[in-house]
Amino acid sequence: MTPDHERSRSPAGRSGLAELLRGHRRAAGLTQAELASRAGVGVRTVRDLERGRSVRPQRTTVELLAAALELTGPARTAFLAAARGQAGGESPRPDATLAALAVTGPTTSAVDPVGPAPPVALPPAVALIGRDRDVTELAAMLTAEHGPRLVSLVGLAGVGKTALALSVAHGAAGAYPAGVSGVLIGEGSDGPDVLAASTAVLGAARLPELSARLAGRPALLLMDAVERAPGPVAETLHRLTAALPSLRVLVAGRHPVGLPGERVWPVAPLDVPPPDAERSGPATLGSWPAVALFTARLAQIRREPPTPDELPALAALVRRLGGLPLAIELMAARGRLLDLTELLDRYGDRVLDLATPADPSARPGWDAPDAATHPSNGAATTPATAAVTLRDAVATSYRLLAPEERDALRRLAMFGNRWSVELAEEMLADEADRDGTVAVDPVPLLDRLVELGLLSVRGTGPFRFRLLDAVRDFALEQAAGGGELTCVRRRHAEVIARLVARTATDLAGPRLPDAVHRLDEVSSDISSALAHAATDDPVTALRLAACLPRWWRFRGRDVAGRQWLRRLLADPRTAGADLVLRGWATLGVARLAAEHGAGPDELPTARAALDLFRKARDVSGELEARTVLGALLITVGGHDEAREQAEAVLRLAARNGRTRHLAVAQNSLAWHDIRVGDLAAARRRLAAVDRLAAESGEQRLRLLAWANRAEVARLEGRYADAVDQGRQVVAALSELGDPGHRRRVLGTVGLALAQEGRAAEATEMLAELRAGMADVAVAVPARSWMDRAGPPRPRADDLVLSRGGPEAGICALIEGNLALHRGDRELAAEWFAAAADAGQDRRDVVEALVGLAASTADPAVLDRLDQVCQESGIRLLPQESGLLYALIAARGGPAAG
Repeated sequence: MTPDHERSRSPAGRSGLAELLRGHRRAAGLTQAELASRAGVGVRTVRDLERGRSVRPQRTTVELLAAALELTGPARTAFLAAARGQAGGESPRPDATLAALAVTGPTTSAVDPVGPAPPVALPPAVALIGRDRDVTELAAMLTAEHGPRLVSLVGLAGVGKTALALSVAHGAAGAYPAGVSGVLIGEGSDGPDVLAASTAVLGAARLPELSARLAGRPALLLMDAVERAPGPVAETLHRLTAALPSLRVLVAGRHPVGLPGERVWPVAPLDVPPPDAERSGPATLGSWPAVALFTARLAQIRREPPTPDELPALAALVRRLGGLPLAIELMAARGRLLDLTELLDRYGDRVLDLATPADPSARPGWDAPDAATHPSNGAATTPATAAVTLRDAVATSYRLLAPEERDALRRLAMFGNRWSVELAEEMLADEADRDGTVAVDPVPLLDRLVELGLLSVRGTGPFRFRLLDAVRDFALEQAAGGGELTCVRRRHAEVIARLVARTATDLAGPRLPDAVHRLDEVSSDISSALAHAATDDPVTALRLAACLPRWWRFRGRDVAGRQWLRRLLADPRTAGADLVLRGWATLGVARLAAEHGAGPDELPTARAALDLFRKARDVSGELEARTVLGALLITVGGHDEAREQAEAVLRLAARNGRTRHLAVAQNSLAWHDIRVGDLAAARRRLAAVDRLAAESGEQRLRLLAWANRAEVARLEGRYADAVDQGRQVVAALSELGDPGHRRRVLGTVGLALAQEGRAAEATEMLAELRAGMADVAVAVPARSWMDRAGPPRPRADDLVLSRGGPEAGICALIEGNLALHRGDRELAAEWFAAAADAGQDRRDVVEALVGLAASTADPAVLDRLDQVCQESGIRLLPQESGLLYALIAARGGPAAG
C-alpha cells in the first residue's frame, strides 16, 4: 500500500492532527528531527504522525510535542483536542481548529475567536523608530475597503522589513474579525509545506475547510522571509487569494512575489542627518531616526549618552552606515568597549565587515534566542557558527540580479550621493557610443533595483536616487575585483564634468540659486571625479575644475579650488588643452586668490588669462578677465589701471550687448567714485547697477549693489539707513551663499552700529563676523575692551593676529570705533593701529588712520595718512576732514586728499 493510499484511509487523514503538527512545525522552522529531539520522542513518531499513520498517539507524546512547539492557551487546547479526535476516530471540531492560530514565538493575543475582539496570533510588535509614516500608510492600505489584497514589503536584509510588518499587522488587526496570523517561511520549503503552514495558522487543516471557516469574514496573513521559497510562496498565495476572497496577505522579503495586483512597498533605511547637523546640538541631532536608533541601542550597553565631542562621530557613523537598522545595531553593540570616535576610525571604512552574531535566518520576534538555521527539507542541521557579514547579506540580493543588471549596478555605484535619471542614463550609455546617439532607458533598471531594496528614492527633485551605502560599497568591490574600476571611474568623471559644464552657465544669472543647489547635491561626486581624473585623465579634470571657481567661491572653498587649478595647469599633460579652457582655468586661479587675500600673488596670472582670451577672441572670457584684473589691481594700489579696466569692460559690454557685464562694470566704477570721495556719483552708478541687474535677472548683482549702497550711506553718516539696508543684504546672502561678500556686509553693518554708539548690537555683529571667519585674520588685543577692568592697558605688541584675510581690518575698525565712542582713546588707538596694519582695502586703511590720528593727535600719523592718500588717489570725506581739522590746523598743512 502506498503511503498516499494509506494516509487516505486514516480516520483523520491529513485533515486533523497531521496537518496541525506539520503546520506548527513548519511555522517554527523546525525539521522533524529537531522537533523530535526537543520533544524527547523518536523521529519516526513525528514522521508517522504527520503522515497520518499513527491513529492512536499517546497523550504523553502529544503533550511533549505541544511543549516542544511552545503552544499555549487556545493553540495548545486545539492541538490536544485534535489528537483526542484522531484517537477516537473523529475530526477535530471547527471551533478547536479556529483557535489553533499560534506561530513560533509568544502570542500577543489569545482571545477566544467567538468573542468581540479578533484573534491575533503573532509575535509581539517590535518598538520602531522612524517608521511612523510607514506604519500609518500601510495600515490604512490594508484596512481600506478597496485596498490591495497583497502587499509586499521589500528591501535589503537588515532594513527592518519584519519589524515593520509585525507592527503593521498588529495595527490593522481590528479590521480583521476572522483573525491575524503569521508564517515564517523556512529554507527549502515546497508548495505543500507553505500551504499547510498557512492554512494551519489560519485555523484549518485544508483549503476548503478554511474557506468555510472564514465564511467571508476578513482575515490577514503575514508571511515573512518569502525569498527563501519564492516559487512555492507565489503558488500558495495564488491559491489562497483565489479561494478566499476575504483574505489579505502582507508579505516581507527581499523581492516581490510577482503576482498580479501586488502592491510593492520598498522599505528604505532610516533617515540620516545631513553634514554638519551635529552643530545644531544633541537634541536636534537626536531627532533623526538613524541617530535615535543608534543612541537607543547604545544606551543598552553603556550608561553615558554620547558626549558633545562624540556628536560629529555619531553623525558620521550613521551616515556611513546608510541608515540601515541592522548595521546601526551591530555598530552600536561595539560601543561597549570603544567610544564613538574610535568606532568611526576603526570601522568607518569597513562597514561590509560588520558581522551578525546570530544566524542570518533569524527574524525579530519569530525565532528563539538559540535559534539556528532550519531548512524545512527534513534533514537535520547543526546550528550555524560562522558569523554572517553585511557583505553576505548584500551579496544575496546582488545574486538576484541578471548579469546586465549587475553591470549597471557597478556603474551606478560610482555616484557617491543622490543622482538623477539623466545622470544614470549617461552613466549607463554604451562605451562605444560616446556621443549618446543610442538612448538607454534606465527606468526599468531603476524600478528593479527599487523592488529589491537596493535603491532608495527620496524627495521630489531630479536628484532623488541613491544606492544604499552597503550596496554601493559591495558593488565597488565587485568592480575592483573584475578589473573595471578604472574604466568606470573615468566614465563617472566624464559624466560629472558634462553636468558641471551645463550647470556653470547658470552660475551667473537668474538661475544662480538653482545652479548652486544642483552642484551642492553632487558635491561628493565632484570631489571624487576630480580626484580620480587628476591622475587618470587630467584634461577631463581641467574641464571640470575650470567650471567650478564661482561655486567654490560661493561655498567658501576658494583655497582648495585654487590649489586644484594650479596643480592641473602645471600638469604637462594639459599643456595642449584648448586655449579657452586654459584661459578659464587660469582666470579661476586669480579669481579664487582674491577671496583669501592672495590676489597680489596672482596678478600675473590674471594678465595671462586676459592674453589667452584676447588671442582666442573670446568676448565672454575677456570681459571676465578684465573684471578680475581690475579687482586685483586695487589690492596693489593700481587704481588708475583698475579704473581703465572697468571702463574697458563697460565699452566692450555695451558693444556686444552684455547687460550683466554692464552692471558689473558700473559696480566697479562706483567703488572708484567712493575712492575719490564722490559719493553722489557712486549712488547714481549703484542705481544703474540695480536697474541693469534687474533687467538681466541677476539677483546676486542686485544684492551687491544694495550692499555698496549701504556702505555709501555709512560713509555719508546715515548709520541707521546703512544698518537697515545691510541687514537685508546679509539675510539674502545667507540664503544664496557667497560667504566672502556676506562677511564684508557684516563689517559694514558692524561699523555703522559702532559709529552710531550701539555698542551691544555692534558687539553681536563682531561675534558673528568672527565666527564665520575660519580662514581669515582678525586682529584681537590680548584682552577685549569688554573684559578689561582697568590698567594695565594693552600695548601694540599685545595684539595677536589669528589666521585671516580682508575682514581682519574691519573687525579692528569696529573695536576702535567702539572704544572711541566710549572715550577710551588709548584702547581706540591700539585698535586703529591694528586695523591700519591688517587692512587690505586702501579705503579701510585710510579710515583706520583717520581714527588713529583722532585718537592720538600724533602728527606722524597725518604724514602716513597723506602718503596713503597720495599713493591710492583716495580723498578724505567731509566728516573725516572735519574730524581731523584741529590736528591739521595745528600742523599747519592742508587737508589730506
